[in-house]
Amino acid sequence: MKSSYSGANGGNCIEVAPDIPGLVPVRDSKDPHGPALFFPAVDWSSFVSAVKRGQFPA
Repeated sequence: MKSSYSGANGGNCIEVAPDIPGLVPVRDSKDPHGPALFFPAVDWSSFVSAVKRGQFPA
């Protein structure tokens, strides 16, 4: 899934693949054939929740 903010040139965004049970692969949207980082799904969910609560400075 690519962010709608990514635009045609990739922007400063990431892509997240939702199809691996228990894991969330994340990669740079500007480099779709580059490496990915894999996070346990529970940890990724905690991270996303913290972002939504504004726990990280902009």
